[in-house]
Amino acid sequence: MSRSPLNDYRTRIAAALEGGSRFGGLHASGGTVRTALVAPSGAIQFESAPVVDGRVTSIVDLAPAANWDEREAFDSYGVRFDGHEPLRPLVDHDLDLVSWTVPVRGPDAYQVAVGPIHAGVIESGHFRFHVVGDLILHLDARLFYKHRGLERAAEGHTLAEGLAYAGRACAACAVTNTVAYAQACEQVLALHPTAEVARARTILLELERLWNHLNDIAAVCAGVGLAAGNMRFAALTERARQLNAQLTGHRFLFGSVEVGGNRVAFDATAARAELAEIRAESESAWRELLFNASFSDRLPDIGVVSLEDAVTFGAVGPAARASGLAEDARATSNLLAYDGFTAIVPHRAAGDVQARLEQHALEVQQTFDLLASLLDAPVVAASCEPAGNGRAIGAARVESPRGATLCIVESTNGRVDRVRLRTGSYANWPVVAHAAAGCLLPDFPLINKSFELCYACADR
Repeated sequence: MSRSPLNDYRTRIAAALEGGSRFGGLHASGGTVRTALVAPSGAIQFESAPVVDGRVTSIVDLAPAANWDEREAFDSYGVRFDGHEPLRPLVDHDLDLVSWTVPVRGPDAYQVAVGPIHAGVIESGHFRFHVVGDLILHLDARLFYKHRGLERAAEGHTLAEGLAYAGRACAACAVTNTVAYAQACEQVLALHPTAEVARARTILLELERLWNHLNDIAAVCAGVGLAAGNMRFAALTERARQLNAQLTGHRFLFGSVEVGGNRVAFDATAARAELAEIRAESESAWRELLFNASFSDRLPDIGVVSLEDAVTFGAVGPAARASGLAEDARATSNLLAYDGFTAIVPHRAAGDVQARLEQHALEVQQTFDLLASLLDAPVVAASCEPAGNGRAIGAARVESPRGATLCIVESTNGRVDRVRLRTGSYANWPVVAHAAAGCLLPDFPLINKSFELCYACADR
């Protein structure tokens, strides 16, 4: 008896996961659901299943990290996933509280609602804590309050025009998102980045990573209430963003990436000098944090994500590496200038707030080293070169400050049929909810800041 396509779909995914691949993302496209699997080499493999009568078999039992992807595909494309029960809404904000929260019952259990409107100037997000006393039993996080439909809006535009939609998904990850989009488009167009294009893009990515990581350290200081540390690292963050403006004309590096080449040009001498001064100041500020006992005592054993849970829930980026999962998309990239790059993890990879803070500090130093090496010559405008044959689907995975971002572009006749942007923040938000369970309610702001994820990456 022949096997059904849906059974083959699950079987192939199970085999790939058992062979060492990780779940990379899932999206609906027309009458098909495609799952991206990332091999240890960084190669991206797609497994697809037809949507029959609006239904596809779920894979959340095989890859729990597919939870959000399947829920979004149901809300946005009407695909129901058999076996994913209950299939709670994600993008579609049902006003019925029971429809999207996990029921928690027991003596003295109650709920605390935070957001979606917050006291600070931040994006909208609703955190509903199920607690007993101050102990968090479970957290339901609802984002997507300002979901802009950028992926749908890009459809029908030329590949070059589609870049603007990827670039405006998130200011903090603008370079990552546009580099991933450009690389996916270049696969469709049969283009390959030259060494100079790869170098320029890598410099831009590390400039973006630098200010983000400095900002993340400042955020943890704020979470502890250490105003002096917060202000000092916030000042360094702004200094790094001002350098971005001097080099590219924009503090957040908007407009610095294009499909098919590199348009940015600048002399590297001034950049090297300014980066050396920022590095010296950041190392001094970090030493002061290390010797602040009241600050250091607040960080251990809070918001723990074990190595096993990091793998299970699909954690990426610094959050995963702080749990001992030594994976970094930079280490397997063959389209950027990361030759010889090795992922690093902290000596104490305990997966708590302290480990995540130390991971950011380690990666700041790694970024300074990379930029010092890459800025050995002026950055000049350059174009990609023809390479091989084009394809209907391009896929690229680029390491953002918050983890690997996957961009998939499906195209016909040079126009966008479907674009899917699955960012590091998107992957890690469910991990934040998991990390909160078992902690005290007053600890959540600190746990949240130790991840410092983007709301806009979900609200794309």
